[in-house]
Amino acid sequence: MVEGLQARGWVRLDGFLSETDARELSAESVEAWESGEFRKAGVGRGEQRVIREDIRRDHVLWLEPGTAGPAAQRYLAKLEELRSAINRSLFLGLFDFEGHFAVYPPGAFYKAHLDRHRGTADRVVTAILYLNDGWVPADGGRLKLWTEPGSQEGPAEWVEPKLGTLVVFLAGDHWHEVEMASRTRMSVTGWFRVRGA
Repeated sequence: MVEGLQARGWVRLDGFLSETDARELSAESVEAWESGEFRKAGVGRGEQRVIREDIRRDHVLWLEPGTAGPAAQRYLAKLEELRSAINRSLFLGLFDFEGHFAVYPPGAFYKAHLDRHRGTADRVVTAILYLNDGWVPADGGRLKLWTEPGSQEGPAEWVEPKLGTLVVFLAGDHWHEVEMASRTRMSVTGWFRVRGA
């Protein structure tokens, strides 16, 4: 995975989590969704954050290490191993991970964007883990990841949001979007960050 990130700036790994761990994590997301713990996702940060349903229609629940469920805690521990491996090989100085569950109800999408907020540089590497069992092409909701840094033209990788698949890419380099989903689509999305950027 680290080699792919170094060579191309992105990598996809099917089966990053075992089916058992991925299903348990998915169940935690479903339980929180059904309990009404999610909120509509916005664009921007802090006081600049606004709800823009013309840009994105997903809902999010931020993961807090002390209060996340057991499956989420195990996933965060696995990401900590990945953070250490990236730092050992690529010397990026990543110091933590911030992330959330994301749910796209039928009809939801997220237009093309970069994961680094304007005027910031703290988010360095994006990691998206998909939690959808039995996903088929007719369900939509694919991730389109432009593979040429900084460009929304040219080659792109299309990723089906299948259970246990992880996509990792450089947050400020790769434009990406989520096509409209026709059934509820779930993931854990987050960012490895650096200090003081």
